[in-house]
Amino acid sequence: MIETFKVTITPLQRERTVRVYLPPSYYSSKQNYPVLYMHDGQNLFFDEEAGYGMAWKIGEFLDSSSYELIVVGIDCNTENEGNKRLDEYGPWENKDIGKLMRNLDETFGGEGKQYVEYIVNELKPFIDDNYRTISNDTAMAGSSMGGLISTYAAFQYPNVFNRIASLSSAYWFNQKEIEELVNQSEPTIIQKFYLDVGTQEASGDVDAAMYVDSSKRLYKLIKEKVIECKFEIVEGAKHNEIAWNKRLPEIFAFLYK
Repeated sequence: MIETFKVTITPLQRERTVRVYLPPSYYSSKQNYPVLYMHDGQNLFFDEEAGYGMAWKIGEFLDSSSYELIVVGIDCNTENEGNKRLDEYGPWENKDIGKLMRNLDETFGGEGKQYVEYIVNELKPFIDDNYRTISNDTAMAGSSMGGLISTYAAFQYPNVFNRIASLSSAYWFNQKEIEELVNQSEPTIIQKFYLDVGTQEASGDVDAAMYVDSSKRLYKLIKEKVIECKFEIVEGAKHNEIAWNKRLPEIFAFLYK
C-alpha cells in the first residue's frame, strides 16, 4: 500500500508530495519496521507517475521479496525544467556546472543542506510518530544527484542513518566538498554503504569516464570510514530508472541481509 500526502519543506518554504510504501503485513501485524528514505519519489513506484515514464518499481520488488520495511519517497523539485532539483540535491553551490550540464551561465546547488535538515528534524520525527517504525534503523538511498545528497546526509548526520545506497552518483557536482566532508566526518552508526556506477552513464557533457572516476574517488574514502562498503562498476549500465531497477536485488541483499 502507498499513502500520499503533502508536506512543506519549511527551511525552503516549498510544498512537496511524500509517498509512503507500507509492506503487505503492516495492517495485519503490530510489528515495527525499518525505514528507507528515498529521493525523486515520483519515480519510485509507477511508470505513469515517473518523470521519464520509467519507475524503479520499488513497491513491486518489495511486495515479491522477503524484505519488510517502510519506504518514504520525497518528490523532487521539478520547477524550471528540473534546475531547482539541482539546487535542492546539491549541498554546496557550483558556479561552473551550469555551463557543463545545461549550457547555462548560472549557479546551481546550495539548498541541499536545508533539504536534509528538513528530513532529519521534521519529516523523520513525523514518520516515526505516525507509523510503526524502528526509529534507530533508518536508511537513505538515491541515484545521480540523489546519490550525492544521500552521501551528504550520511556524513553530515552520522548518528541518524545506518544504511546508505548511492547509485550512479553525481559526486562530480560537489566533488571537492563531499570528499572533504567524508574525510572530516566520524560516522558512528553507518553499518553498510553501497555505491555503484554504470559504464554508460551520461549527463549533458558529463560522460561515463567522469562518473566512474568520481565514484572511485569517493569509494576510496568511504571504505576507510565504513566497515561494510561495497562498490560496483556495472558494465553497460545507463543513467536511468530501468538500470537502477535491475540492481535492486543486489542492493537490498547487501543492505538488509
